[in-house]
Amino acid sequence: MPKFAANLTMLFTEFPELERYEAAAEAGFNRVEVLFPYDVPAPETRRELVRNGLSLALINCPPPNYTGGERGFAAVPGLSERFQRDFRRTLRYAEVLQADVVHIMAGAASGALARETFVENLKWACAFAPRQQLTIEPINDVDMPGYFLNDFDLAAEILDEVDAPNLALQFDTYHAHRIHGDALACWEKHKARVKHIQIGGLPDRHEPLKNKHFDYPAFFEMLDASGFQGTVSAEYNPLKRTEQGLDWLA
Repeated sequence: MPKFAANLTMLFTEFPELERYEAAAEAGFNRVEVLFPYDVPAPETRRELVRNGLSLALINCPPPNYTGGERGFAAVPGLSERFQRDFRRTLRYAEVLQADVVHIMAGAASGALARETFVENLKWACAFAPRQQLTIEPINDVDMPGYFLNDFDLAAEILDEVDAPNLALQFDTYHAHRIHGDALACWEKHKARVKHIQIGGLPDRHEPLKNKHFDYPAFFEMLDASGFQGTVSAEYNPLKRTEQGLDWLA
């Protein structure tokens, strides 16, 4: 089966943040992702990763937790200096935590200047951190109104324009469904660009189970058959306690 990870920003929230690592390991995960790990000193998080035999699949950039603040600003004109400063801070966390992937968030913006800003910031980041795998992720307009990168075709165009070996597509089945209406067709079109996958039940982002919208067991088998080497991270809102809804993992 694929290399599954638990998103500890959304799963195991019944526990304090540093206790979620042990809970994930006890549930059978050996990989996790944390969207915004910056409220906890990196050495403390690293200690929990090591203690529980976990590796870290992904963190987000920018560093500040987006609650009440910007959800990224890599595409926001006039904020390139801030982006570069916070990207450096993200890299320091990524190095200590040994994060496989850093997801660069575009932020709320629109228009030609926003696109130009996004491309230039991505080119700078890829050159500044050539050994760090980076991703960009389309996010739907309902969950994040005004988010610049709100279309997978646009993401493909930007990846072609940046043309960097360490920048790839982050594919979230939930967002693909909300944006394009057919997550599997979207996957087939863009799978060659994908290095990291996130999954959530369709259409409501709960447990990733088979239904009329998506066949997750078949999707996992297809990933195995294709030799996909990236992580498949569970990023959803559990209906009950997290461990009560992990039948899909078994």
